[in-house]
Amino acid sequence: MRRLLLLATLLSFSLGCGVVPSPEEEATDAAREAARKVGERMYGQSPRTAEEIGRSAAGIDGVEVLRLTGTSTRDKDGVDVVVRTSGSAYEGWLAPEEVTVRRCFTIRVSGTSEWGEDPRDVDCPDSPPLAFAPPPEPPRLPHEELRARLPRVPEGGRVDEAEVRRALAGLDLHPAIRSEVKTEGGQVGVLLSVKGNGVDAQDCLLARVGPGDTEVWVPPRMQRMPGEGGCFVAAALAPQPQ
Repeated sequence: MRRLLLLATLLSFSLGCGVVPSPEEEATDAAREAARKVGERMYGQSPRTAEEIGRSAAGIDGVEVLRLTGTSTRDKDGVDVVVRTSGSAYEGWLAPEEVTVRRCFTIRVSGTSEWGEDPRDVDCPDSPPLAFAPPPEPPRLPHEELRARLPRVPEGGRVDEAEVRRALAGLDLHPAIRSEVKTEGGQVGVLLSVKGNGVDAQDCLLARVGPGDTEVWVPPRMQRMPGEGGCFVAAALAPQPQ
């Protein structure tokens, strides 16, 4: 009797609040939310190719990339990514059973995309998920070599930016490694970095040459995440707190 009263109360509450979404609708909403989070992971202003975007999306657990339209985020329309995600909900009161659906959505990735945009519902293409070759291994940043070549300036001495640049030239850096040098306040800062994917932590190396002090270090991972400012030459001259 008590169970019947409970069911009656729940039914009355549900009817009073309007139409209750079906378990399949709730599961579809969960799948759509998973696709929206993919869009948030892909969000960013750094230029990326369609392959880079597809590879990043395919690397997210539970996400299948089925179609890519466009070539680069540099283009006006950016890149459209069709992904398949899954969502679950429960059906029944006394012995609830899990209902799982798989749905497809289109995510727009471009320089004008907004954070948290809702993905568009689409029919799933009749094709297998796209496969992506592993990204090329980034060149190793020459941590110890840079430390060995940078000049040591005695206390009270003057740092010569040209000497620092000559030290960098002597490293014969890989073409994919970008270098930047800046002088400020009697010190010279150095940045060595490789292009990131706009989502994961970027690889970079910082150095500072000053009177009585030459340092080389890798910023913490959190500071190397997109938008955190750890991979700029200014961070070599004024390091962020760790």
